[in-house]
Amino acid sequence: MTATSTATRVLVLNSGSSSLKYQLLDMCDGDTPGSDLPDSHAPGGDPQAGGRLAQGLVERIGERTSRLQHTPADGATRERGGPIADHDAALKAVAAELARDGLGLDSPELAAIGHRVVHGGRSFTEPTVIDGAVLAEIERLIPVAPLHNPANLTGIRTAMALRPDLPQVAVFDTAFHTTMPESAARYALDAETADRYRVRRYGFHGTSHAFVSRATAALLGKAPRDVNVIVLHLGNGASASAVRAGRCVDTSMGLTPLEGLVMGTRSGDLDPAVIFHLMRVGEMSADEIDNLLNKRSGLIGLCGDNDMREIRRRVDEGDEQARLAFDIYIHRLKKYIGAYYAVLGRVDAIAFTAGVGENAAPVRAAAVADLGELGIVVDAGLNEARARGPRLISPPSARVAVAVVPTDEELEIATQTYALVGKSGSEKN
Repeated sequence: MTATSTATRVLVLNSGSSSLKYQLLDMCDGDTPGSDLPDSHAPGGDPQAGGRLAQGLVERIGERTSRLQHTPADGATRERGGPIADHDAALKAVAAELARDGLGLDSPELAAIGHRVVHGGRSFTEPTVIDGAVLAEIERLIPVAPLHNPANLTGIRTAMALRPDLPQVAVFDTAFHTTMPESAARYALDAETADRYRVRRYGFHGTSHAFVSRATAALLGKAPRDVNVIVLHLGNGASASAVRAGRCVDTSMGLTPLEGLVMGTRSGDLDPAVIFHLMRVGEMSADEIDNLLNKRSGLIGLCGDNDMREIRRRVDEGDEQARLAFDIYIHRLKKYIGAYYAVLGRVDAIAFTAGVGENAAPVRAAAVADLGELGIVVDAGLNEARARGPRLISPPSARVAVAVVPTDEELEIATQTYALVGKSGSEKN
């Protein structure tokens, strides 16, 4: 299955346990065909290529209060409510909305469907056309991604049933991080035990880190191979990566998305003995501790809020609990900036992205405060200014560029999907 020369559209699906996010993109933008776009590891390419034709979200799938929100290219959002029984019904509802805009899934212009898959383990290092063996391997990885891979599989199987003739491509959150050297990817754990249970650092948010690192290089007018970047993906989930010459050499998340930075509801880095202490002294079960560390820790555990806007409002009003939560968040973030500076040796840019990274100027300012000796400073006016696109917030004289780069994981998935389908087609022609 390959794309025809006239098929330039990619439907991107991100399936959660009770939700379905989607975007339809045309990868032929004027004279720049999407098949010329690079994969996540390749240098060069325009990270902003591709035209967004529609996007939307189906949420609360399986409930009586399901809701579909659909926005075509003209921005006129449509909503519909009522029960949507399962992902099959959800995708059919999406197809109906797209058809209303003349963008039906039966269109010969649709080249492929790209799927976000959270965990690819060590098996998948690049976007992959899905077949039975790929499905089986994604399923085998469920124990290391129990919340995500099952939902991703559901979306894939639903889409395959609806369009069995169309190439379906899996793009893995972990793939960008598979370039980490073993010294960064391995834990100092008994090697036989680690290998038997596949315990190692995989990293997540890979499609975002790939997109943002490449877009940052473009912002600097350079190819990714000529740039070393620290990417800070700061949302409710948060992760950092050290990217040398377009390849990830370290990242903050590990076996699961729990490791690393302080997040909205996750603790991030923690002495493992805390778990044993809570089991022995607190008499907590493994499930209770899992819930504590993933859902009741981080910012919400420290101050009762996981919305940075609310936390900053409370800080400005003199709330000491919110101030402590903010300071802990920044302290961890600054430690990772320093650590990755040391890992890279030379840093050309630091890029802030995702909801907090793109919108919270106080977080950006605090994260790089007092790092002038490392060449890292921000211009207060540039940092506070609101803008939609990628931009520099450091003064022109700064040794290290500090950037705000909006992430676009859906475009990254579409780019990788179309590049793979186009490559397969050209190889067969």
